[in-house]
Amino acid sequence: MNLTKAKAYCRKLPGATEDIKWETNLVFSVGGKMFAVTGADGSERGISFKVDDDRFLELTDRPGIIPAPYLARAKWVYIEDPKAITDAEAAELLQRSYELVFGKLTKKLQREIQGS
Repeated sequence: MNLTKAKAYCRKLPGATEDIKWETNLVFSVGGKMFAVTGADGSERGISFKVDDDRFLELTDRPGIIPAPYLARAKWVYIEDPKAITDAEAAELLQRSYELVFGKLTKKLQREIQGS
């Protein structure tokens, strides 16, 4: 996984915003809710994001992927080794994280983000 490509993918998702939280974390959100987090200063090699409950154990059983610190109870994973997943798999997982968070937004906010 190329972290630069992963960030670019997050930026292209409809209604996605990014900001710095906790002084050093670059947070990607939709509707004010986070769907991905990485380091803001470039020193971070990995990225955290939400996954489906049934994929959490499957992913964290793989080398280079661990439960995300502070967010594991919400079924977030942290890709600590960029070689653990391909760019295509990263895009798929980031898309799903976005969808999981988007799906929890109010219907009104979803319509506003979709522009309809």
